[in-house]
Amino acid sequence: MSPERTLAYQHVIHTLAELGPVKLHPAERERIRYAADNLILCADLFEDDAARDSLEDTELLCDVLVHSGRWERATAERLIDHLRACGPRLPADLIGAA
Repeated sequence: MSPERTLAYQHVIHTLAELGPVKLHPAERERIRYAADNLILCADLFEDDAARDSLEDTELLCDVLVHSGRWERATAERLIDHLRACGPRLPADLIGAA
């Protein structure tokens, strides 16, 4: 686990604490935290179905939050960027193909 991944995880946790119950329901916070936990512990996104699935689930959740008007697009994009950074880096030739 790299310092960059650890920092990204801290950003996710900070975002959850900052938004708290005002902007997220408990189940939504749990889904995001679950994704962050899976990603920070993941060694290979191609081998770890739980990490990959939880990231995809959180990306869908963020889309729902934006489309419902509960979140701004910038907030959702920032959270997804931090979540992705919690996981292992993809090779440059596979970014955008995953």
